Amino acid sequence: MPGAVRLAGEAAYRCGAGLVTLATHPVHAATVNSARPELIAHGVKSVADLKPLLAAADVVVLGPGLGRRAWGKALFQAAVRSDRPLVIDADALFFLSSTKLKRKDWTLTPHPGEAARLLGVKTGEIQSDRPAAARAIAKRYGGVCVLKGSGTLVAEFSDKVIDLCDRGNPGLASGGTGDVLTGAIAALCGQGLPPRDAARLGVWLHARAADRLAAEQGEIGLMAGDLPPVMRAELNRLVRGDAND
Repeated sequence: MPGAVRLAGEAAYRCGAGLVTLATHPVHAATVNSARPELIAHGVKSVADLKPLLAAADVVVLGPGLGRRAWGKALFQAAVRSDRPLVIDADALFFLSSTKLKRKDWTLTPHPGEAARLLGVKTGEIQSDRPAAARAIAKRYGGVCVLKGSGTLVAEFSDKVIDLCDRGNPGLASGGTGDVLTGAIAALCGQGLPPRDAARLGVWLHARAADRLAAEQGEIGLMAGDLPPVMRAELNRLVRGDAND
């Protein structure tokens, strides 16, 4: 799905990344490049094609548009074996759930269903105690867990304290918004923020942009692609010291 990786890439640019390179199926590369030429899309047939892209990256987003077939699994395995910090979402979480991998330098961004798969439980168990679930994922897999949903949570494997975002609205339930969040967090990591701080700021920008759009236009019809330009504006307001919340 080239749309998912494009959304993540656009969000990364809007949140300050200097250069965004996409690894996608060869058949999709030209489409992405023509639609958004700032995104440098490479057609990747195999792990051999991916390795130089991994070597050149500061941070790697893994999951949006990956798919669950052999191609996606091979790229997942190569990326998690690399020494690059990772922000993991979508189908990469599916592959991760069947492993015993644990790293300090990755950020996992599951929604409740993905969180349930990571822990081998029902989604209802995740929702019945979201803080415990976020903490359990961070403990089992290491790094930072961003448990998406109403009241997004950020937990770190080495800290019992959990951060809660009380902003955002139901408009964020539309397709692709998670890809936007993943790209934003990766961009902030790439600019030197520690993973937890990058996750906290990315979640805040994501929610703040959704609330601003809802206030101006309403929640109904909010699309993932609406978010990155507003996230950019909110980040610049924050840098200038204009943000008041």
